[in-house]
Amino acid sequence: MLSAPALQQRFLSIRENKVFETFVIVVIVLSAIMIGAKTYAIPEPVVQAMKVLDLGITLFFLVEVLIRLVAEGSLKAFFRKGWNVFDFVIVVASLVPLEDSETALLGRLLRIFRVLRLVSIIPELRVLLNAFVRAIPRMGYVSLLMFIIFYIYAAMGAMFFHQINSELWGNITISMLTLFRIATFEDWTDVMYETMAVYPLSWIFYLSFIFIVAFVFLNMMIGIVLETLQREHERHDRESGEGEAGEVHWLREHVAAMEAKMTRMEQMLQDLHGRR
Repeated sequence: MLSAPALQQRFLSIRENKVFETFVIVVIVLSAIMIGAKTYAIPEPVVQAMKVLDLGITLFFLVEVLIRLVAEGSLKAFFRKGWNVFDFVIVVASLVPLEDSETALLGRLLRIFRVLRLVSIIPELRVLLNAFVRAIPRMGYVSLLMFIIFYIYAAMGAMFFHQINSELWGNITISMLTLFRIATFEDWTDVMYETMAVYPLSWIFYLSFIFIVAFVFLNMMIGIVLETLQREHERHDRESGEGEAGEVHWLREHVAAMEAKMTRMEQMLQDLHGRR
């Protein structure tokens, strides 16, 4: 009978096995395909077969999470990682039975989120999602400033253009929706030419808004995302020991360790010299 450390090492080797990781990804993709297939009209025998397959996928996910839990060595170590918590919640939630009419809709909804497990399995997707989450606070300030610009221009548009077309400039809320249409370049020239028939210089209003929102603020958003993504890639490389950032981090750790050893050796030599 295997001891606890040997069992943990066995499950750790299974978790780190590339074939096992690939099989988990295949099962997740298969689960996503099944979710999409259920939206079509399919024969009853196929529906029954898919129910059995769904049960098998659910049990496999449960076993896979248990393997990862044992590989971590303790519940505390397992739940210390956010992605482990995410996977555990998704897997446990998918255990909701589908037969009960009251929980059938909830069970199907929760099974949709099993597709998100691809993010926790594939490191590159984790880096992208982490970068997106970390960029949100900084993007929030840009979005707030963008909202202020939208509000100012919407108030001006409702003030000057509401008599020309009340469906587009009737009030500040509708005006903001119209400005969003302009910012996305969705037939914005039609809106501009309509107001230019009454106010020939109204093109200044539209071009200045597009320059500020579409060019300046959009590029600020892209810059924030790219900077955050670069930092996340560097952090991932440091943790995995890969890439230039990983090599630099490895060198720093070893240089620090060598400096600590040299300091201890120097202290020992000074002690020996003092005794003599």
